[in-house]
Amino acid sequence: MRRRLGAFWRQTFSSLKVPNYRLYFTGQSISLAGTWMQMTAQSWLVLTLTHSSTDLGFTVALQTLPVLLFAPYGGVVADRVDKRRLMIVLQIAMGFQALALGLLTVLGAVRFWQVCALAVILGLNNAFENSARQAFVREMVGKDQLRNAITLNSVTVNAARAVGPAIGGVLIATAGIGICFLLNAASFAAVVTSLLIMDRSALRPSPPAGRASGQLREGLRYAARTPAIAIPLAMMSLVGLLAYEFQVTLPVLAEQTFRGGAEAYGFMTAAMGVGAVIGGLFTAARGRTGLRPMIIASAGFGAAILACALSPFLGLAYAALLFVGWASVSFIAIGNSTIQLSAEPSMRGRAIALWQVAFQGTTPIGGPAIGWIVAAAGPRTGLAVGGASCLVAALGGIALARRPRPSPTPQVTPHEHPPPAGPGTALPAEDPLC
Repeated sequence: MRRRLGAFWRQTFSSLKVPNYRLYFTGQSISLAGTWMQMTAQSWLVLTLTHSSTDLGFTVALQTLPVLLFAPYGGVVADRVDKRRLMIVLQIAMGFQALALGLLTVLGAVRFWQVCALAVILGLNNAFENSARQAFVREMVGKDQLRNAITLNSVTVNAARAVGPAIGGVLIATAGIGICFLLNAASFAAVVTSLLIMDRSALRPSPPAGRASGQLREGLRYAARTPAIAIPLAMMSLVGLLAYEFQVTLPVLAEQTFRGGAEAYGFMTAAMGVGAVIGGLFTAARGRTGLRPMIIASAGFGAAILACALSPFLGLAYAALLFVGWASVSFIAIGNSTIQLSAEPSMRGRAIALWQVAFQGTTPIGGPAIGWIVAAAGPRTGLAVGGASCLVAALGGIALARRPRPSPTPQVTPHEHPPPAGPGTALPAEDPLC
């Protein structure tokens, strides 16, 4: 048993053996805790200023609209430039955004339009930083450890989701909303420092794509003709549109349905984060990629969200959110790994950018839509719509995977056999769900 547990532990955290990634992982963990603290505080600030779930959805939409509009170009930029330097500049800019919001709030001068304007600025940073950050992971760890590192990144995000909102809820109730923004501004120093001091000679940068016309269209065509990229993108587009709107649904569920305050909302988000950490560790250890695991995760995600929507009391909602987090991180990690391992190195930044558009760029449409549904029919209905979208995405993934596609003429010599498929190999057309 000890040997098995030791092997599980080593396999789960195998990418941390890379010194640069271990350094980056530490800095990112600190910064992400502050980011989730800010997200919790911003949602509560908007509700405090406007008392409107529609305005909350509008703010979330403004923060993600730049991702929809500019993330594909951000992927082109990530394929062209030094990703580490780009990340340093953008992380510093995000720190100043949090500082400005914190000072306005602490001084009592904050207005709703200011929150909206700063949300747009943060979204512009995210549109360019997301692709560079995710593509940079492979430059630190290489292909062999990429899947494990991506999953550990998701675990870090969701561990921060467990810690950040819980701390944020307590700080909102004791020290005020503004302190959450100020602490987040300080947390960016950790990730910037990790990027500055890492060993650049140990990095494995991808060859720059160079400047040419039509690179964005080239990336779109490449993704459309590659099933291992196109199908996960289609599934995430639907799930990202309607299911990942927890910033809109959970605050209203805590306040109106369960008659709680900022603490209830913080612990709801924390419960989802705890479940995501547990699920992420299992996903990191098992190392599965491909359409079948993604479809299973999508179906489980939908079932867990529906269980939360139907929970009659707060304790049961907390329990359901544990499984929501588990399935959520599995769905994201499997889809992201499948796309990165299937994409050519020169196309990786653009492929990841399209994943970000499907994940976050759909929120400008889904956020207000779910906000309107919540305002008209209640937060339970808003959650249920998201859960149903996950089930539909799972069914759609099965249908798309089984759709017949023309097979390219194999380039194999008479005595040559194709290599066996590994965990990150693109899925064969004749058996797309394997």
